[in-house]
Amino acid sequence: MENDFQNNERLERATKRVKRIKGFYTHALVYLAINAAILIINTRTYGLENGIFQWYYLSTPVFWGIGLLAHGLSVFLPTIIMGKDWEERKINKLMREDNEKKLWD
Repeated sequence: MENDFQNNERLERATKRVKRIKGFYTHALVYLAINAAILIINTRTYGLENGIFQWYYLSTPVFWGIGLLAHGLSVFLPTIIMGKDWEERKINKLMREDNEKKLWD
């Protein structure tokens, strides 16, 4: 019974993680597609006489890129900093502490 519960917990956590990663990849693809379209529209509208490094060319990619970076960090940084199995170890530790507390109550 305990093993089934742990397997279900692992499956649920893995499913959530995959959804978060998929969400980030979708966000990145939309970022690339929309910013490519904006770049094309801006070059046709304003031309390239003053170069491409003008604020009206870069404002959307820069600010949206900051948001995309924050999204990526929220998805991947916990794994990088705490390790891949940190969440499982923490859950097991809290469950052990809870069981020990029940034994003394």
